[in-house]
Amino acid sequence: MLDIKYEIYIEGTLEKVWNALVHPKYVKQIYMESVLESTFQEGDPYAYVGPGLEGERTTHVYGTVISCKVNRELSISHYTGKAYNPETSIYPSYITYQLEKIGKTVKLTLLHDRWEENDPSYEGSKKAWPMILSNTKTLIETGRTLDFE
Repeated sequence: MLDIKYEIYIEGTLEKVWNALVHPKYVKQIYMESVLESTFQEGDPYAYVGPGLEGERTTHVYGTVISCKVNRELSISHYTGKAYNPETSIYPSYITYQLEKIGKTVKLTLLHDRWEENDPSYEGSKKAWPMILSNTKTLIETGRTLDFE
C-alpha cells in the first residue's frame, strides 16, 4: 500500500500548530468532537475518543506515542478502534507529524505509512486526511473549522 503524505503551509506559529494537533480544545474542533487523550510521553498510549458507534466514549483511533518533540514532531502508531474493526490489532500503521518554521508560516508534513496489506482502514484514512488537515489550517488561520455536513 502506498504511503499517505501531505505537506501544507499554515499562517501561524509553531506553538499554534502544535496546540492544534494535541490540545483537547482544538483537537475536538478538528476531529469532529473527538479528543486526544495522552501524556505524550514516549511509550505511553494515546487514543482519539468521542461520539461514535459505542456512544459518547467511542475509541476511534489508538496506539502508542513513539516520539514526541514539542513544537517539532509527533510520531505515533495507529490502530483503528475495535468498534470499527474487531481485528484492528493486526493492522498497525504509523503517523508522523513534522513542523518546520518557514518565514511567517509553518510547514506541516503528515506521513501515514507502513501500512499492512489489506488494511481495511487505508481507504478511509486516504479520504479523511485532506479534511483533517484542511480543518487544522482553517482553525489556526480563521478561528473556525469547515462545515462538512
